[in-house]
Amino acid sequence: MADIILDTILDGLKLLPFLFATYLAMEYMEHRMGEKAKETIEKSGHFGPVLGGIIGVFPQCGFSAAASGLFAARMITLGTLLAVFLSTSDEMLPILISEQVGAGVIFKLLGIKAAAGIAVGIAVDLLSGKRQKGKSGTVAAKEKTKVEEQEGCSCAKCKEGILKPALRHTGNIFLFLLLVTFVLNAAIYFIGEEFLTGLILNRPLFGHMIGALVGLIPNCASSVILTQLYLKGAMGLGAAMSGLLAGSGVGLAVLFRTNDDIRENVKITALLYVIGVIGGIIVDILGIAV
Repeated sequence: MADIILDTILDGLKLLPFLFATYLAMEYMEHRMGEKAKETIEKSGHFGPVLGGIIGVFPQCGFSAAASGLFAARMITLGTLLAVFLSTSDEMLPILISEQVGAGVIFKLLGIKAAAGIAVGIAVDLLSGKRQKGKSGTVAAKEKTKVEEQEGCSCAKCKEGILKPALRHTGNIFLFLLLVTFVLNAAIYFIGEEFLTGLILNRPLFGHMIGALVGLIPNCASSVILTQLYLKGAMGLGAAMSGLLAGSGVGLAVLFRTNDDIRENVKITALLYVIGVIGGIIVDILGIAV
């Protein structure tokens, strides 16, 4: 047990500088282009799913939270919302970078998510037939306020700059990574790597269903767990992609908070789950490997 704890701490310390550098860069990007990106999605019209799928791949879940508020105010279409949700990388990208995964692998994973988001978003908008009707300016303003409260993006926070948020985010994810890494290392040591990789997570359909279910957890935990399980070999690419496609960070939590139509929210959640499962199965059928 002492060796497991020591290995876990050493593994975590190796990742720490990469995590901090990544989150520092992300905070800089969010401060520079965050509002502009949200406005671009809002004004995108028929190209909403394309822009949503591209912008969504940027790490963290700010865009998915913003998209939820915009959809609740009927400023974007359902297709655009799904495009953002499906492409959102959340904590996947920082972990891949900190683990020093090759650029080719990272771009392929992000490409799969973006392509799935764009394709599904366009299809949904074509099937729905028309753009969502906009709400009144007063209602839209209220929805925007709700989202800002959910994200914690107050003026005070914006004045913090990028260093404090980057340090805070790095610390939170670092501690969670230590926990996940410890559990995985202990499992590999006590039950063996072969047994771990042969678990239900790697079985056809069941693995995809469980992966997508984990992905629906409305916080960063899901993307951290799924990415680590994939990197450790405890979960195949298809099952991992099922979860990463279904995962939208806090997007779903914000949607349930800002959109008063509960039945619609449940349908969107179910749709995300089904798309995640199908997407992961398609990845395995096509034999995509990274």
